[in-house]
Formats: sequence, C-alpha cells, structure tokens
Amino acid sequence: MLVATVMKANEGESFDSLLKRFNRKVQQDGILSEVRRRGRHQKPLTRRARKEAASRRQANKAARATRR
Repeated sequence: MLVATVMKANEGESFDSLLKRFNRKVQQDGILSEVRRRGRHQKPLTRRARKEAASRRQANKAARATRR
C-alpha cells in the first residue's frame, strides 16, 4: 500500500532543507524499497527461493559468529 507523502515548508525554510526532510521521511517510511521490490513481478517460486536463500545466509552468518 502506497501512501502519499506531503511535506509543507516551514516558515523561512529553504528548499534544500525541505528536500532533505522529505528524503529522510521517505527513507524512514521504506517507500523506495517497497517500490523497488514491487517494480518487477516475481513468480511465487522465485520469491520463495529468494526467501529461503536469505534465511540460509542469515543462519550461516549466525553460525560463523558463534564459532569465533
């Protein structure tokens, strides 16, 4: 679900600071990552394979950390 992000300039605020504030808000809300994720259609099998691969990477990383 995408939500419109509206920013109003504070009194005496420059455009650069408004843009910086907007970018920070968009980053915190995760809007860009969501748009990139939804940008291309993935088959359910591909999506599941990616999720499993990420899970394996995370488990391997945790195992390496405990060996040290």
